[in-house]
Amino acid sequence: MKRVISLWLPRFATDRLTKNWRRGSNRSHTCRNQRKWQVKPFVTTVVTQGGLRIAGVNLHAQQAGIMPAMALADARALVPDIDATAADPAGDAKTLAGLAAWCGQYTPWTSPEGADGPIGAGVWLDVTGCAHLFGGEQGLLEDLVGRVESLGFDARAGIADTPGAAWGITRFGKGRTQIIAPGATRDALGDLPVAALRLPASITDGLDGLGLRRVRDLYDLPRGPLAARFGARVADRLDAALNPGSEPVSPLVAVPECREQMAFAEPIGLLEDIERGLAALLVDLCLRMDRQSVGARRVDFILYRVDGGVSRARIGTSRPTRDAHHLARLFAEQIVDLDLGLGVEAMAVSVPNLEPLVPEQMALADRTQPGQRDNQGIPDPASIAPLVDRLINRLGSRSVMHLAQRQSHIPEHAAAEIPAADDTGKSDAWADASVPGRGSRPLRLFPRPQSIQAVAPVPDGPPALFRWRRVLHRVARAEGPERIAPEWWRTSLPWDSRWEAATRDYYRVEDDEGRRFWLYRKGLYSGPDGQPLDVGDGQQPTWFIHGQFA
Repeated sequence: MKRVISLWLPRFATDRLTKNWRRGSNRSHTCRNQRKWQVKPFVTTVVTQGGLRIAGVNLHAQQAGIMPAMALADARALVPDIDATAADPAGDAKTLAGLAAWCGQYTPWTSPEGADGPIGAGVWLDVTGCAHLFGGEQGLLEDLVGRVESLGFDARAGIADTPGAAWGITRFGKGRTQIIAPGATRDALGDLPVAALRLPASITDGLDGLGLRRVRDLYDLPRGPLAARFGARVADRLDAALNPGSEPVSPLVAVPECREQMAFAEPIGLLEDIERGLAALLVDLCLRMDRQSVGARRVDFILYRVDGGVSRARIGTSRPTRDAHHLARLFAEQIVDLDLGLGVEAMAVSVPNLEPLVPEQMALADRTQPGQRDNQGIPDPASIAPLVDRLINRLGSRSVMHLAQRQSHIPEHAAAEIPAADDTGKSDAWADASVPGRGSRPLRLFPRPQSIQAVAPVPDGPPALFRWRRVLHRVARAEGPERIAPEWWRTSLPWDSRWEAATRDYYRVEDDEGRRFWLYRKGLYSGPDGQPLDVGDGQQPTWFIHGQFA
């Protein structure tokens, strides 16, 4: 059964301004004002066509009869010495979003709701399956409201099967906490006013004129005449309040696939305690991933502070992992910069997405080579993954690159540099293609092939000598040709199509001093007339050097 909490902050805008004084401020005059705002009527205002109107009121102003949407002049007639300041909708929204993130210690499924309305602000919490962790639903509500009040906000909360029912019982029920038992929504909402359905004043006034003052009065009414008079909004709100699943709660952040959380009886503030708590959470997280045969590529560490703030750290890995010691080592360089505020009351680690991580066959080690290598002398990627991960988290994901194969026979495009932390591990749709053996091509290529002058037999013999950078090289040995034709099936190329428009014949050559080069002839000879077959500009084939062998 789905269970949703509506946390209501009836005087959020004014509470936020007085809360800033309690947390401290560097401006003495602001402190003096905020100290006054806690003991006398205080309002926030907005500019309208009719002049200044009240946007938010504190408790003293509300007790004096001042209400939101009232003209400031009328409010001053009731309380001549009332304090007023301009409303800050952007600041309210930012603070509410931060409070919704702080509520993530109860459930990862939280969402802010209406920071600029005349009836205060709120936060949705989908606590399905979470209440038993806090001593039941009543214990969860009491703990939530108590902690929010300790931050300086007046708060009420209610829980029900639907967001609409939770919203209504919170604002129109009696008491600071309200619970609608599962399946009892219809009876619990029946005696509430129709405004509990989140209807605007224009509609509630119209319903009141017809004698429809309670939600129960709408249950048996035919929908057609009701929609003809007031539109579909009344029926939609009623259905959303009564029918579970009809109104989903959109989370503030993506809900992680795997999460572990720890709460403390007393706030902690020492870095050593944070490290011990993180290590314990990572062990539990990795055990859960091990049972599911999955690994993490990105892990978030979240600290919920006593002052209502949230501190976060994130690490990424080049390969899926569930090594708790390795993850703790990556976090060690980041948690030293986290703001612990006045103390931490809860912490959590979460994995936004999981990737399969099944047992792999280990390659036989070549004892003649240092380190863990396969039978070709190539280092095992898993053996260098911890080093790559540390570099990524220290230097940034875009500062550590690796080569990924691409499905292209053109040598300079057969591989591409991509971030080592790239989630896909592929540069484009051509990835994971086979390429010629490592021994047939040089490890390093020039950024672009360099033109040379060569003497070679016609039509396709290897060069006998060539001049490169004003140095003449006489060829002692040659292998080839390796013919690479243009990729005619490519309709859109990320490189100069004219440069790729000719066939290439590659040769591995060694000069009389033992230096080895990788050369190619661009274009083909075409028989008796001496005209090239596939050189676009109509000239004779030309020679280039593309790389050198070690």
